[in-house]
Amino acid sequence: MSVTVPAGFTAAGVSCGIKEDGALDLALVVAIPGTIGAAVFTTNRAAAAPVVLSRAHLAAGPATRAVVVNSGCANAATGEAGAAASREMAETAARSVGCEPEAVLVASTGTIGTPLPVIRVTSGIEAAVARCAAGALADRVAATAIMTTDSVPKQSVVRDGGVTVGGMAKGAGMVRPDLATMLAVLTTDAVVEPETLGAALRTAVDASFHCLDIDGCESTNDSVFLLASGASGERIGADALSALVTEVCRHLTHQLASDAEGASRVVTITVGGATDDAAARVAGRAIADSALVRASFFGGDANWGRIVGALGASDVDFDIADVGVAFDGVTVAAGGVAAEHDEAALFDRIAAGDLAVDVTIGVGTGTAEILTTDLTPEYVVFNGARS
Repeated sequence: MSVTVPAGFTAAGVSCGIKEDGALDLALVVAIPGTIGAAVFTTNRAAAAPVVLSRAHLAAGPATRAVVVNSGCANAATGEAGAAASREMAETAARSVGCEPEAVLVASTGTIGTPLPVIRVTSGIEAAVARCAAGALADRVAATAIMTTDSVPKQSVVRDGGVTVGGMAKGAGMVRPDLATMLAVLTTDAVVEPETLGAALRTAVDASFHCLDIDGCESTNDSVFLLASGASGERIGADALSALVTEVCRHLTHQLASDAEGASRVVTITVGGATDDAAARVAGRAIADSALVRASFFGGDANWGRIVGALGASDVDFDIADVGVAFDGVTVAAGGVAAEHDEAALFDRIAAGDLAVDVTIGVGTGTAEILTTDLTPEYVVFNGARS
């Protein structure tokens, strides 16, 4: 259950013919009048047409009545035809729902450079409006319709008193966000001001999706939307809303990591001792971006030297004499040099399953947690195939 658990929302998912196998490929979330929205988007300079349009719609005002997402085609690098297709998506949804086009947010995901079959998409939007409903089935169908290389839908719900936050997300590759990640639609029935909604979303994304780095590749389409219907009648402050939205986003982040393309294990990298949290995050991402480091994760090799090498190539200021590394709680390096440990026992301990890596880079108070995965032969085969 996800986006329709908060009061004031319905959802649907349909097959409109973008995906050749007839799989679900269009999702729609509809909100009651009075709903407001906020979003964060990719900082990729090749941002897709739907990102550009949705930015403009939110800049015009927070009123939001619908989010429409197609999968199977990113509608990125498609020129003016792609921009027109995104506008037509919004206009079709607006006519069907009964609102202005500026109150519709759009998103697309799939192959870059492929023209969007807009006639199929607009027909799908009309069909989806007719099928919109609330409940577990509607949530699951909508969450499935936004998937591309995902193997399972990602959903989450949290409640606190009279306020509920729900969300769905997709993403299994091209995951190294800056301001957002993959695609996610979040909903809440809280009564909240637009400024508070935007601040809560930015805080939540920074503490969750920003900490996920699967393959070092930022997408052209990354978008996270948060809609607030106010249907609960419960007014909520920024801190309380941030906590709820963050919890949902963290749940979704872990689901995304667990379903990453070709991955066999999720690796949690915790960096401590940095000058500040921002420096710790840079250090953690440098480690996660290293193909050598992630290959050693696949082999279950506690190769701390590769971690030191990745740190040294980053922009983070540190002294090698302050570096320490531990795998699943076993210290393998301290003071910048190897620490005595039972290598055979550690190998057996980390040979299978998820992995925790703790890295200390100084005596500061900055910390960060980065989620990544191992680099497997399956990932290379999958992404080496023609798309």
